Amino acid sequence: MTETQVTFETAKSLGLNKEEFEKIKGLLGRTPNFTELSIYSVMWSEHASYKNSIKWIKTLPRTGSCLLAGAGEENAGLVDIGNGYACAFKIESHNHPSAVEPYQGAATGVGGINRDIFTMGARPIAQLNSLRFGEIDNPHTKHLLDRVVKGIGDYGNAFGVPVVGGEIYFDESYNTNPLVNAMSVGILKKERMISAIAKGKGNPIFIVGSSTGKDGIHGATFASTDLTENSAEDIPSIQVGDPFQEKLLLEASLELSKTDAIVGMQDMGAAGIICSTSEMAAKGNCGMIVDLSLVPLRQTNIEAWEILLSESQERMLVCVKKGKENIVKEIFDKWELNCVQIGEVIDEDKLYFHYKGKLVAEVPAESLVLGGGAPVYEREYKEPADFKSNQKFNINTVRQPADLKEIARMLTINPNIASKKWIYEQYDSMVGTINISVNFPSDAGIVNIKGTNTAIALTTDCNSRYVAANPKIGAMIAVAESARNIACSGAKPLAITNCLNFGSPYNLEAYWQFVNAIQGMGEACRAFETPVTGGNVSFYNQTTISGKTEPINPTSVIGMLGILSDKQHKTSLAFSKKGDTIFLIGKSYEDISSSEYLYSYHKIKKSPAPTFDLEFEVKLVNTLQELAAQKLVESMHDVSEGGLYITLLESAMPNELGFDITTDSEIRTDAFLFGESQGRVVVSVAPNNETDFVDFMESQNIEFHILGHVTKGELRIDDTSFGFILDEKEKYNNAIANKMNE
Repeated sequence: MTETQVTFETAKSLGLNKEEFEKIKGLLGRTPNFTELSIYSVMWSEHASYKNSIKWIKTLPRTGSCLLAGAGEENAGLVDIGNGYACAFKIESHNHPSAVEPYQGAATGVGGINRDIFTMGARPIAQLNSLRFGEIDNPHTKHLLDRVVKGIGDYGNAFGVPVVGGEIYFDESYNTNPLVNAMSVGILKKERMISAIAKGKGNPIFIVGSSTGKDGIHGATFASTDLTENSAEDIPSIQVGDPFQEKLLLEASLELSKTDAIVGMQDMGAAGIICSTSEMAAKGNCGMIVDLSLVPLRQTNIEAWEILLSESQERMLVCVKKGKENIVKEIFDKWELNCVQIGEVIDEDKLYFHYKGKLVAEVPAESLVLGGGAPVYEREYKEPADFKSNQKFNINTVRQPADLKEIARMLTINPNIASKKWIYEQYDSMVGTINISVNFPSDAGIVNIKGTNTAIALTTDCNSRYVAANPKIGAMIAVAESARNIACSGAKPLAITNCLNFGSPYNLEAYWQFVNAIQGMGEACRAFETPVTGGNVSFYNQTTISGKTEPINPTSVIGMLGILSDKQHKTSLAFSKKGDTIFLIGKSYEDISSSEYLYSYHKIKKSPAPTFDLEFEVKLVNTLQELAAQKLVESMHDVSEGGLYITLLESAMPNELGFDITTDSEIRTDAFLFGESQGRVVVSVAPNNETDFVDFMESQNIEFHILGHVTKGELRIDDTSFGFILDEKEKYNNAIANKMNE
């Protein structure tokens, strides 16, 4: 071995603890050199190994009749959507990179998740995102928001995949640690799925795509540490993306998938070459000999360990069938991309890395990966000290304001509720001509599967305030709201991917939040029969300033896929015509807990999660699908942030209609209009369908009642005017732009 052996102090500086350092020495039978230690540092980081989370992740439901590739088996989850097609989908975080270099952090997050999809042989057809920022009046928040949105838009628009949905929230807990979660969805013929595997002694290993530089080195380790006041100094850890290169790589990869020349292929994302070589080898129960001197470089002053760990973007590792190298080379030459053999498969659980004629690292592949030698920890946790006291909130201690119109106006322009037009207008939602949602607003993005009568429905959902109030219930609500959104669009919930954004696993209270959120998510997914196909855990989302560390609000984002087996059943959220009857499905409660109204208007930041009934939610979702299939409703829109008033407003705005409703006299009016108790959906019904609708709903034994009627344009509640739709629409649409321009 050519490098000097290292000490524990070196290991500690790379994020490894004493126990891990000793384990590495035991696995190797000697003290590692710096390159080997760097390998274990990135591969055993939380971001790559899930060492602090895998115990609980494995409790999530991971099987189902629709699954073709389950959680952790491939680069992304894969589900059967009929007609010979499969859908690959996954969500991942790029939080810390986006905190210190928001444009490239967000752009490369989009690029990386798209590569996870097309390395499986699927063409990406849709993107979604889930974003969290600090208080919008904060200049730093405005900077992060502006650059993150531009990064997502520039990369996605150039790459050519439409953004069909997403969410964004603002809260002080994200002031210096934003969350940037990107989701990609792709379609492929089932028989063309490519596995992330290497096997077959003597089969050549190729690196394809862009050249390798120093960007992104130790990025996986950077993602597994706290943000501090000095994190900006870690900017060299941020990758730099090139969407035009990625577009070429996409086309070359899909062309390659149509041949019989490859054994397997994997994206080089976090941890770069070492991650791809070790994971592909371990999956195939083999090893590799790799010559790092052959890797195409864009820098000259780069060392072997830097080549191994570089997270330069737009690169893949391909295991090729021996004798078919020219097929691969011709395809990548056609697309003017690097295609270089750097090694071959060996029949041994070892990775041998050479550089300039010298062996620089020798490590067992299995020892590096999740499920192999990577450590698995069972962390302690404890209930937060104020959890029980927060559950004792009493609505009767809050005075109901005399002027409810003031609350309505406040919520309409609240950045957590108002239109995200300023953001989504920077994204291309039309490219590919498959986004049905563009001129057909619905609770979920609807994407056409060309050549079939099928569409898929997609959504991302999580109210982190609910998760902070009660992690188990809050995570359940995230799953249930996703299912409601899918069902309100007319589709059937099928499966989920998740992005679990939490504080440090060494913070006992933050880890308690994680454990309880996982338990709630698992319970809800089992109830809806929506297996977890994969996803991402992002710990260490917290900020240390002047020695004080505070975690973000726990944010368990759900990305849900639904299937619309008949596109004629798609349902909009928009009221369609004056005179239709407005019904509220579900029960309203004397409940304003964790509502935007309670938080923003009354400034009460501690309360329980809103009222929630999982059994009812499942029943409701099934009923909504039937309403769509039988065409008994003109629109469906679920009640969420901002409560019933905002739901009505959002249904009225697309066609510039109004509403005239009567509140429930048995419930406080502020709770009825602005409370966020779950399991409620507003539907509009044409007069000629009203009898059939009522008969059907009575047969379902689900509570519902008439709210009122769709009107020409005035918003009336209990015979009081709340304004006119054009005025409210203008306020709603321009609220975030106005804030950004202040």
